[in-house]
Amino acid sequence: MKRTAAAVWQGDLKTGKGSLSSASGVLKSTPYSFATRFGDTPGTNPEELIAAAHAGCFTMALSAQLSGAGLTAERLETTATVTMDKLDAGWTITAVHLDLKAKIPGASRDVFDKAAADAKATCPVSRVLNAKITLAATLEP
Repeated sequence: MKRTAAAVWQGDLKTGKGSLSSASGVLKSTPYSFATRFGDTPGTNPEELIAAAHAGCFTMALSAQLSGAGLTAERLETTATVTMDKLDAGWTITAVHLDLKAKIPGASRDVFDKAAADAKATCPVSRVLNAKITLAATLEP
């Protein structure tokens, strides 16, 4: 399985502008900029998209864990908060906090805690930092 997204950027870092698009069409020339990433200007940014991806991935993984325990959630609501800090190496995602609210009829605290911990550990986005990273770079004339 492969998923594709693309970024286009024009201009310098601080005054330039970019757009993000995904093969599914959910993102279609969605604007982003220095101000949406490091300031308070409304708009998306890579870290917000990582937070959304992590919240979605974790919540689906939890649903799978619960199914394996014979449970079905009435509602799972996850908020992911990505923290970025400026380290010596540059801006770095240093933490992601998942805040989960769940309504699961018949679930015991022990089963719920184990399912949530397993989902956090096994969701592909949780494991992304262990991924092999490759690059194909083309410089157009």
